[in-house]
Amino acid sequence: MDRVRLPAGRRRRAAALTALGTVVALVATACGGGPPPDPKAKDLDALYQEARAEGSVIWFAPKPESQMRPAIDAFQKKYPGIKVKYTNKKAPDLVTQLNVEQAANRVSFDVSNAGGLTVLPSLDMAAKVDWSDFKVPSDQVFDSNFVYVWAVPKVWAYNTKVVPRKDVPTSWDDVLDSRWKSGRLTIESRGSFMTVWAQDSALGTGAGLDYAARLATLNPHYTENTTQAHANIVSGQTPVGTDLINLVLDDQSKGAPIAVAPVGPTNANKSYLFVPKGSPHPAAGRLLTAFLASAEGQAALVDTYNSVIPSNTDCTDAATNKVIGALCQAGVKWYSETDVKQYEKFSAFFPKVEDALGTDVD
Repeated sequence: MDRVRLPAGRRRRAAALTALGTVVALVATACGGGPPPDPKAKDLDALYQEARAEGSVIWFAPKPESQMRPAIDAFQKKYPGIKVKYTNKKAPDLVTQLNVEQAANRVSFDVSNAGGLTVLPSLDMAAKVDWSDFKVPSDQVFDSNFVYVWAVPKVWAYNTKVVPRKDVPTSWDDVLDSRWKSGRLTIESRGSFMTVWAQDSALGTGAGLDYAARLATLNPHYTENTTQAHANIVSGQTPVGTDLINLVLDDQSKGAPIAVAPVGPTNANKSYLFVPKGSPHPAAGRLLTAFLASAEGQAALVDTYNSVIPSNTDCTDAATNKVIGALCQAGVKWYSETDVKQYEKFSAFFPKVEDALGTDVD
């Protein structure tokens, strides 16, 4: 299989959308109007009353609705009279859309998602919320206005029908073995699987860029996102590759021939929810976010492999949390982000990773 490069134009499309946002903003200013006022509630009971008056909450996140359905059903049962309208939308697309809509004072959704490289551009888009009013645990609040609701651990995975157990990579160095050259590896082109090299001082960004350059010499099959890489592994088209443990576990439960390779350490990327400034149903947005962060909300999410996990390797809850259990069973250590400075470091690191991989195509 030949090495695949991504089509040019990704940055040009983003620039065009930003320019579109400016045009829409000018139109909106001419037309008048504005967002609804923020809720006055200072506790969950009062917030529910305001949210019920709004009647619905519009939630955008980069997850299949089937994975969010148990949590949606649990929320609607606890808070009757509020309809959840869910849309599966990629995080980068969320940033672009929200940028345009806020510039135009025409925000169309109430709960948004941020994680990885979308955290920094989303910080200024979030409404100011005192989450302690709504009983959100303080250790799940990030930079005041974001709420940590689930982790997305990045892993290496393999097709169990194609890769003999003796050949399964067990370390980052094993991935560089010549047996995986010429398209037998599938890799997410943005290089997010390299996050841990910017987190773990024992690895380091300089060594990470050297590793990415060596990885590129294997001529891997690049995909635009991890979901596509996952599909290649499941099909056996490329037997080893970068993946997300949530996707691996979901397809394992359906009988797919895929498993986590014990390659580590890795990054357990934190995924946050926030209520955008100018959302059409601000009370309902706050209520849903607070619910998903609660013990009840987490219980509804955990069985679909979406839940909060510790920021560093901790196998205490391996028996009850399937994500933690899978990581610990494979012997994979993990690290998560803890402050804005880490996201700033990632922002500087990833363009260099793309360059080292040869996927930074203009």
